[in-house]
Amino acid sequence: MFRFETLEIWKSSIAYGKRLYFVANSFPKSETFALSDQLKRAAVSISNNIAEGSGGTNKDFANFLKISIKSVLETVNILKFAESVGYIKEEKREVLYKEAELLIRRITSFKNSLFK
Repeated sequence: MFRFETLEIWKSSIAYGKRLYFVANSFPKSETFALSDQLKRAAVSISNNIAEGSGGTNKDFANFLKISIKSVLETVNILKFAESVGYIKEEKREVLYKEAELLIRRITSFKNSLFK
């Protein structure tokens, strides 16, 4: 088992990413190679950066965790844009927004614990 597979932040990022994939798949077919693809790439980037960072020093890991947080923020922005053009309902975006906030708090807390 790899180090990242034991991390709750990685498990949470996989779960969040899966939910985003379902949302992206609900976008109109015209968005397949545009907004939908961008949301999927950002969603996968969250867990990818956690996994990649886990193989280095704590300083390197902290940098990858910062990138992971930025990817969460990217998904939040895409969801807000998707809502504004009518691809998702406000209620769905709000649920995912709250999940993103929690994930960012968890990643930040874990990042801070690397240096204690």
